Amino acid sequence: MLKRNIYTILFIGWVLFLTTLSLFSFSDLDTGTVDIPYADKITHFTFYLIFSVGGCLALRERTKGNMDLGKAVQWSLFTAIAYGIIIEVLQYTLTEDRMAELGDVIANTLGAFAGVLLIKWYFSKERPLKWKF
Repeated sequence: MLKRNIYTILFIGWVLFLTTLSLFSFSDLDTGTVDIPYADKITHFTFYLIFSVGGCLALRERTKGNMDLGKAVQWSLFTAIAYGIIIEVLQYTLTEDRMAELGDVIANTLGAFAGVLLIKWYFSKERPLKWKF
């Protein structure tokens, strides 16, 4: 059973991990003195790329490949963008030391687009892996 639902479990775990990182404060952690410009935007981009890829793979797994690739990409993209916006609104309304930023929403959206483009490329006709089982 675990093997049949691995992408779904990984996706749900990723969403929980992302929610935790987004809504809880980690200001007490010592992050050292390394200063990488735009590191937070790169992180947002990467996290939502993984979100959209995981969402597509979970949809493929749950529907046994019967959902069209285009529809799965649309659902995953919409969900990733909506989730990113909701998280930013929650940061603004529920947290005291986290702040919502338009730049984060843009980075999330760009990462989600990159993720679905990666999925579309990976399951393209030139690749041996097919969307349908």
